[in-house]
Amino acid sequence: MGVINVTPDSFSDGGKWFGREDAIAHGLELAAAGADIVDVGGESTRPGALRISEDEELRRVGPVVTALAEAGVVVSIDTMRVRVAERALGAGARLVNDVSGGLADPGMAGLIADARVPYVVMHWRGHSVDMQDRAIYADVVKEVTAELSARVTALTAAGIDPAQLIIDPGLGFAKLPAHSWTLLTRLPEIACLDHPAAPFPVLVGASRKGFIARLLGAGPDAPRPFAGCDDATVALTTYAALAGAWCVRVHSVPGNADAVRIAARLGEERQL
Repeated sequence: MGVINVTPDSFSDGGKWFGREDAIAHGLELAAAGADIVDVGGESTRPGALRISEDEELRRVGPVVTALAEAGVVVSIDTMRVRVAERALGAGARLVNDVSGGLADPGMAGLIADARVPYVVMHWRGHSVDMQDRAIYADVVKEVTAELSARVTALTAAGIDPAQLIIDPGLGFAKLPAHSWTLLTRLPEIACLDHPAAPFPVLVGASRKGFIARLLGAGPDAPRPFAGCDDATVALTTYAALAGAWCVRVHSVPGNADAVRIAARLGEERQL
């Protein structure tokens, strides 16, 4: 899954794809480089980010989703708002990636149940403006899986087919670096939620995240620039794919696509 941030304040690219034509061109590049899905988002969810209006989010993502879908790209819409998701699906998007797991907009579950499209349910404890204040866990794996299980139960009770659901542990969202590293080591456990339909497919979004930048930086107060974390992201993609992740969400596609192919080949050897 290749990422397009149609925002002026993304942590990962600093607004490089905020312009409509730039975003469309980049989406086509991601698909040509091997992205199976191109994820279009118009609202920054970096730590501390303030929300934008619904109309502004629609203005940003609408033309990009339409153009990419018309070009035959498999598009996912990265949004917490039901109206944005509905418009994007109408324009040709085929998947909804909701970092709030349906908590931010109570109407989302009904839309997903009716549309019968794949739906990414991320572990979430609140909006970006203060989410890091909620990064308090006694056992991060146990608590994240319990909270994801509760979301899956609520969403299926609202009429969503469990086969539509993909889960995301929410690396970096209300997580300290140590929490994200621990979750990465326990991906098979995260897939096995307390639900009859488990295990669920898992989406991993580690690309250019702060926990990587801090590990690779010159010191605790000098993290590596985000764009300098792409090689490390490839390493994590290889690890996640070997651990059974369904998909990885990345900013730079070529190296990560190669890593997925290598992991798939190794997986074939394991089964022989």
